[in-house]
Amino acid sequence: MDLKRIGTSLCVLLAAMSIGSTAVAQGAAPWGEVHPDAEIVTAPVEVDGRVLFNVRGVTSFPAEARAAAIAARIERYASDPTADAGVVQVIDSTTHTAINIGDKVLMTLFDADARVEQTEREDLAIANSERISEAISDYRRERTPEVLRKHAVEAVAAMLALALLVALAIWLTRRLHVLLAKRLRSRINDLEIQSFEIVRAERIWAALRAGVSALRFLAILAASVTCLDFVLGGFPWTRGFARKLTDVLVRPLKIMGEALVAYFPDLVFLVVLALVVRFVLRLIRLFFDAVARGEVSMEDFETEWAWPTYKIVRVVVVTFAVIVAYPYIPGSDSDAFKGISLLVGVIVSLGSSSAIANLVAGLMITYRRAFKLGDRVMIGDITGDVTDIHAQVTHLRTLKNEEVTIANSQILNGHVVNYSSLADENGLIVHSKVGIGYETPWRQVEAMLLIAVARTPGLLAVPRPFVLYGELGDFCVSYEINAYCNDAHAMQRLHAQLQRSILDVFNEYGVQIMTPNYEADPLQPKVVDKERWYAAPAVCEPTGDAIAK
Repeated sequence: MDLKRIGTSLCVLLAAMSIGSTAVAQGAAPWGEVHPDAEIVTAPVEVDGRVLFNVRGVTSFPAEARAAAIAARIERYASDPTADAGVVQVIDSTTHTAINIGDKVLMTLFDADARVEQTEREDLAIANSERISEAISDYRRERTPEVLRKHAVEAVAAMLALALLVALAIWLTRRLHVLLAKRLRSRINDLEIQSFEIVRAERIWAALRAGVSALRFLAILAASVTCLDFVLGGFPWTRGFARKLTDVLVRPLKIMGEALVAYFPDLVFLVVLALVVRFVLRLIRLFFDAVARGEVSMEDFETEWAWPTYKIVRVVVVTFAVIVAYPYIPGSDSDAFKGISLLVGVIVSLGSSSAIANLVAGLMITYRRAFKLGDRVMIGDITGDVTDIHAQVTHLRTLKNEEVTIANSQILNGHVVNYSSLADENGLIVHSKVGIGYETPWRQVEAMLLIAVARTPGLLAVPRPFVLYGELGDFCVSYEINAYCNDAHAMQRLHAQLQRSILDVFNEYGVQIMTPNYEADPLQPKVVDKERWYAAPAVCEPTGDAIAK
């Protein structure tokens, strides 16, 4: 007799008797019986990717190991051409039933195995022996040259059919795109409510094309998986891999399908809520877009407030939608979801204090109308034009063409000088100071300053320019000329031109400007004769008569 077979049988019997004695000692079920509360673990016996039957295990010999050992013996005997598959025998005894081929044991069955299948041990042994006999016959038949050639031809035919199917799917989708373009695209009109455009034709057309492309992808994917399963399943060496591959692809879909069915009412609610929120946001955006363009006007509501207000309303709507949708989100009541939500909340609260401060400051700046795009402003010690206003920062382009980014919270906490806000309506004052000695009549000085204003293009005659008198100093009198302009962006240029005009007028009338410092009367007044106004390399400016000519 086979000593190895006898040893294996004795080990299995001793393990079973040990389990039975332990159960009796503990007041549980007697030997061979399964406790009603115990979980029965079974494993499939597979040969060439086909499941013959399931077997159970014990603590010392798990079901997976027992199934693998039985499958290995069946394959070993099936690959032996001297073994006859038709002489599978069932040998019954008092405690177990053995399935043999000759004197070689393939497997041993106990009463506990029969109870798992809810049948008698003898009947289970006969059914298993028949399945083993068929498996051995199929194992040998499927490895014959004739069967392998047949499967190879079928595999090549399947791959050719897949290639033709893919080409057909691509051709049909292209034809369908052309047909939709001819028949439907011209009929898709923009959906409008009054003057508000709700859905653009381009988006409807893009959605149709995306749907057709998705159908093509799904069809090609299904055909590829089917072809791969057929090709691999035709050969005995790859049939098990094909079964596993199918499980890998189908199991996630099955799990997702079951979860989808379970959450289907909640998902329907979430989809409807998302569509409603999207539609409402679309309407709100179109409304504020019309407000920004001036097509819709509201009392005491500035057009530049349109987009900031839209962003606030959008955040409110989305927040309300999230609050409503939260109980219907799959897994929202799980501890993991709650833990992640808490972690995200802590991170946001710790890292967004400055961001929130800048955001609030940006909103306050907008609604306080401190400035708008294009205004010439001075923020702190920086003067420039406002090029962009964001929720967090404001961008300025300085007079030297430099880009400066300033945090909104810094703007809110400091002071802002807006040169453009009143320039169009009341005019912006350009001023310049000069110090003139006491020997020059103040009436003459005032008249010369007004002449300098008249000679400066860009300064307004109405409102009329005026002269302010400053300090009566130790050596001179301080005069300040003030003139209006309506272009804040030309302020620096007009100031420079006014300074040039003042120099020309005072030189023309021989009056010395004594600022910034004065110590004693010079022998000759510090003025420039008119003959020397255009000394080299200066170029003579054309007169009004010359320009007219």
